[in-house]
Amino acid sequence: MDVSRTTTEHDVGVPQPQPTSQHGPVRGAAGVPAAPRPRRRFVWTPWLFLLLPLAFLIIFTYVPVARMIQYSFTDWDGVSPDSNLVGFQNYIDIFTRPQLFQVFFVSGYYVVASFVQLALALYFATVLSFNTRFSNLFRGILFFPYLINGVAVGFVFLYFFQSGGTLDTVLSGLGVHGHHYWLGNPALANISLSGVSVWRYTGLNFVLFLGGIQSISPELYEAAELDGANRWHQFRHIILPSIKPLLGLSLILAVSGALSVFEIPYVMTGGSGNTETFVIQTIKMAFVFNKTGLASAAAVMLLAIVLLVTWIQRRLVPDERVDLV
Repeated sequence: MDVSRTTTEHDVGVPQPQPTSQHGPVRGAAGVPAAPRPRRRFVWTPWLFLLLPLAFLIIFTYVPVARMIQYSFTDWDGVSPDSNLVGFQNYIDIFTRPQLFQVFFVSGYYVVASFVQLALALYFATVLSFNTRFSNLFRGILFFPYLINGVAVGFVFLYFFQSGGTLDTVLSGLGVHGHHYWLGNPALANISLSGVSVWRYTGLNFVLFLGGIQSISPELYEAAELDGANRWHQFRHIILPSIKPLLGLSLILAVSGALSVFEIPYVMTGGSGNTETFVIQTIKMAFVFNKTGLASAAAVMLLAIVLLVTWIQRRLVPDERVDLV
């Protein structure tokens, strides 16, 4: 009885290279020449593409951060070539001087405003993701403020909040008469400034949420409608689970931005009237009072707080892969 075997390149007469050793060709257990081991070659091409970006990242990010941490342990004034090592004294001053640490309470206004900003962006993104008349027009209107330069936004709202200005005129038309010091009254200044922040940055979160919602398969909405789900049910059980990672990212960006806000309060009030933020105070310490060591310690503290908030948020709302199909 003939025994059939699988036809290989040896059967059709194609010569094959055979690995050799000092004693002749290397053969396997059955006497068949063993296949040569492929040599693993190191590929340089990806590293060549990454070389320049990594160099920029190290030179302009990690090296300055390392130098900032080094300066935070000294009393350097930013000008003199000499500096004295003071240990943790700069950090102790930040926590023991009320005027240095109380600026964090001003950031609370912007943190609350960031949640309002996210809620508005999510609402408009959900509404405009469905078939709505003039949806493209509304999308452009919502995103346009983010394209304007921050300094220009500050000057525009500086006149908007001026006593007897645009806002007071609108309120007079609605029956609320009188002149209000929106930026001069400490009770209203931070609320007004945080409102400007909401107006400017809602468009960014709106575009992020809209992109995430539009990536959801339309078949899910059709199946939900067949099951009798209304818009609220679709939002709760389809949209929210699908964009949960995007919500977490937006929350991190919003909170970190609220802690490091600078442009709007600096242009509109210069930090006066109890509106000084942590970044404005740090810049004044470094470039007005020539306390670069203390300012570096403050910057390190801000970096640590942002990283801590990010870590807590990632622990409370971890990323999960959501499969709705």
